[in-house]
Amino acid sequence: MEISVIKIGNSKGIRLSKMLLDKYNIQDTVELILEKGQIVIKPLSRPRKGWEKAFKRMAGNGDDRLLINDVFEDENLEEWK
Repeated sequence: MEISVIKIGNSKGIRLSKMLLDKYNIQDTVELILEKGQIVIKPLSRPRKGWEKAFKRMAGNGDDRLLINDVFEDENLEEWK
């Protein structure tokens, strides 16, 4: 695919079509990789996006309690000092 480099202020950039943005799920930020004479543009993955809001909702519902004890009866805490 051939696209034009356009002037943006004092810089230059490329414009990606809506079809490409949708197909590769490109939102606001991309990762730019420079390798062997090529520029690779990848969608930036944010696997933990939305976790803060979800954790607040869990706390509000009382669902943020421990499922298992964080210290076991036979655990020797002295060895960690």
